[in-house]
Amino acid sequence: MSFGGYSGQAYSPAGDKGRFVLPPLFRKAVKESSDGRTLCLMKHPTWKCLTGFGLSRKDELEAQLDREEELAYRAERDFDRDTRASQLFGFTEMPFDDSGRFVMPEHLRTLGGIEDGLYFQGAGRFFTLWNPSELAEMGDDWASAKAACESFLADIKAKTK
Repeated sequence: MSFGGYSGQAYSPAGDKGRFVLPPLFRKAVKESSDGRTLCLMKHPTWKCLTGFGLSRKDELEAQLDREEELAYRAERDFDRDTRASQLFGFTEMPFDDSGRFVMPEHLRTLGGIEDGLYFQGAGRFFTLWNPSELAEMGDDWASAKAACESFLADIKAKTK
């Protein structure tokens, strides 16, 4: 089966021992992309959230690096390939179990402002992982994601009553 990208939304509360759960929809896609159970996470370059993907994205990132270098050359701009490679390939690889449980390193929790839960938003080649309060601060073009996140949080609140 070929990798079809990341789509959809989900929410995962923080579990015991600092663990989170990769929801089934995203778990299946990461497994397809990684030929196994390896989740890659890094800080999004502009938003206060994390991005997640599987190992198959490494080839895509190498191609992106080549394109950016070529564009800089054509525009006669400086391009520091080493710095850009460090930015693109600075992700953390972490295993997850059959239930999708993984431990997020503290530095990623800090960079993403992650506290007691994760909202997952599919974005095609990757997915984003948000602290709901950080997502709520985004503009109107995030209305659909914010509504989905609010719905997940309301469902959890109703179940805990």
